[in-house]
Amino acid sequence: MLALQEKYRKEVVPAMEKAFGYRNGMTVPRIAKVVVNAGVGRIRDEKQLGAIVQALTLITGQKPAPRPARKAIAAFKTRQGLLVGYQVTLRGTRMWDFLLRLIAIAIPRLRDFRGIGVRSFDPRGNLTIGFSEHIVFPEMVGEDVPLMFGLEVTVVTTARKREEGIQLLKLLGLPLNEEPRA
Repeated sequence: MLALQEKYRKEVVPAMEKAFGYRNGMTVPRIAKVVVNAGVGRIRDEKQLGAIVQALTLITGQKPAPRPARKAIAAFKTRQGLLVGYQVTLRGTRMWDFLLRLIAIAIPRLRDFRGIGVRSFDPRGNLTIGFSEHIVFPEMVGEDVPLMFGLEVTVVTTARKREEGIQLLKLLGLPLNEEPRA
């Protein structure tokens, strides 16, 4: 069993029961899934798209699914069905493994990092973090990186309130910065 999942069961569940008054451990919010998105923008070269797919596969351990545009937008020069990004949905063991690497390695490698702002949480307690460079992930160390791209990681929780989601991820070890930015 993974260390982060064990920490959730042994430390986070009792702390959440105490903090929010849950009567049963099964009612404590948990992490449902982690979604990793990468937009390809105006990239149309098959070689570059292949490099993005390969990098996402290395980072997540799972092949990304292509995401076509839902509708045409002239300002963005997109047509319906045009490839606009890739998405990976992680659950179970891969999700816990990815979260551990995210917390322990990727986030501390960010430049000028002062903690994840609580403004990144939505009203349902889900967290979305944007990375401007994919090379902060440990799988990219030593790799020949032909192009740089950004990605977005969304941690989806079963929390009903924003405060529950914040507390859940804080107890799991995510470095949160609760000071509002000026």
